[in-house]
Amino acid sequence: MINKSIMRALGFATALVMVGYGPASYADEATNITLASTTSTQNSGLFDYLLPLFKKQTGVDVHVVAVGTGAALKLARNGDADVLMVHHKTSEDKFVADGYGVKRFDVMYNDFVLVGPDSDPAEVKGSETIIDALNNIKTKQSIFLSRGDDSGTNKRELELWKANGDNPKSASGDWYRETGSGMGATLNTAVAMQGYALTDRATWISYKNKQNMEILFEGDERLFNQYGVIVVNPEKFPHVKVKPAETFVNWIISPKGQEAIAGYKLSGEQLFIPNAK
Repeated sequence: MINKSIMRALGFATALVMVGYGPASYADEATNITLASTTSTQNSGLFDYLLPLFKKQTGVDVHVVAVGTGAALKLARNGDADVLMVHHKTSEDKFVADGYGVKRFDVMYNDFVLVGPDSDPAEVKGSETIIDALNNIKTKQSIFLSRGDDSGTNKRELELWKANGDNPKSASGDWYRETGSGMGATLNTAVAMQGYALTDRATWISYKNKQNMEILFEGDERLFNQYGVIVVNPEKFPHVKVKPAETFVNWIISPKGQEAIAGYKLSGEQLFIPNAK
């Protein structure tokens, strides 16, 4: 589990300083915005919890398009969203550098975990690093389910394989299987095939069909999973609803928004840790 002392060390409730677009200026009247985000934030139930609170305080209604991070970035690059909230910082920074976003802010984090059948045929439990764990899977050619959808999770998974000089796509269709699906569907396939998969912790906590699957490796610093939020650049797309979009960003990185994120739990487990600066 995520170390609770990290949460306390953040001290967000008392020490958070707004560094967004200045003091939050809530919309004068009810309006709506489109938020391109990830399946993990939506399927975990986070937005079902957060957005009614946000609307009650601001009058702004948020329509969420939940896809993989890569697809969310494409939507925003096409001007089909007002706000972007995803979890692959390198891609987010490039989005801003290329002029598609105004400014990026940290919002929250959790971590990735490696799950698999409790029989653990690749013997990944007890590995010293996530690289060692993946190497065991490759060496024993145990079934590994990849999202294969250019999502933030898929991007991180491929980065982890690459860190050991591996290109698992060369084994695609053999022990390495690409689902081309979201996290929930990929986990369903992993359960059916009794294979391994990398998933964000929030999705795993909220996932109902675990059967004999369990977390077999966690805790490596390379599994840190940061989420960021960005207003789409109105200079690039004049139709972007700037004021309510900024209202959303200001709220979610404010003490109220951060407290709301911290308050979202399932079965007593916290899914995301707020860390806006």
